[in-house]
Amino acid sequence: MWFKNLQIYRLPTPWAIDLATLDAQLARGAFAPCPSHQPLSRGWTPPRQDAGLVYSSHGQWLLALTTEQRLLPASVINETAQERAEQIASEQGYPPGRKQLKELRERITEELMPRAFTKKTRTNVWINPQHGWFVVDAGSQTKAEEVIEHLRFCLDEFPLKPLHTQRSPQSAMADWLAGGSAPAGFTIDRDCELKSVAEEKAAVRYVRHPLDGDGMDEQIRAHLAAGKLPTRLALTWDERVSFILTEKLEIKRLAFLDVLKEEAEKNAEHADEQFDADFALMTGELSRFLPQLAEALGGEMQEAAPVTTGTDTPPWE
Repeated sequence: MWFKNLQIYRLPTPWAIDLATLDAQLARGAFAPCPSHQPLSRGWTPPRQDAGLVYSSHGQWLLALTTEQRLLPASVINETAQERAEQIASEQGYPPGRKQLKELRERITEELMPRAFTKKTRTNVWINPQHGWFVVDAGSQTKAEEVIEHLRFCLDEFPLKPLHTQRSPQSAMADWLAGGSAPAGFTIDRDCELKSVAEEKAAVRYVRHPLDGDGMDEQIRAHLAAGKLPTRLALTWDERVSFILTEKLEIKRLAFLDVLKEEAEKNAEHADEQFDADFALMTGELSRFLPQLAEALGGEMQEAAPVTTGTDTPPWE
């Protein structure tokens, strides 16, 4: 339940869609098991067993996109194709040509696909409709785009845009490191990566290493002066949440400190109550954390145009 990565986007405040409408429109792209001939199936599933396609608690919404993929390694296809090609060469007296090999691989893929194992993954989405936060628990923007693409297929309107701040994370992190301190409410932790903007992309990484004292300030300033810029920096917010901030404004390795999880466990007597408590506490913290992060980066930029694209074709076809 606890998110580990944040890809952060913005919706209008408040987002003008009600819970029933959202649930009904998500049903257009509900999950169905992957057919035997298809390599991939993707769709919405209930975030909690007894919930609909949207789990709602205290004005916060949770969605879950399930992806089922058939695992058919290229090495298996190539090995089978090689065996068949040798047999064809023996029968016709010369090896198959490039076009014949391509058709052979396609035919083998179709034959083996129904017997391939399947693997399911789930990507969670938190929506704060009142304050316009849309957050995907994904380690990459590419993974988040899969979720967004599926929502565009399902929803009549989807006015989403990335979070843009007045200062780039890279510029802000460089200033924090040069000054030896983070903005109010944040502290610098012990992980950092600096990378050169020159062609060779030289990089230096500090892992579980104090970034202050013992001459570290001078070392880091020397790297900054030499043209290296921070691409990742470990921070803690309000002594409650630790995370890695990247130059793309992604949050990685998000960790809610033990005191928070202990709060959630105090009054929960069974799994459903624990789910409710975890979600309420997590979204409460993130609803405070994200505005303060944006403020630390100079505040939000408002000029980015929203994306309202819809499509009549499911994104997996």
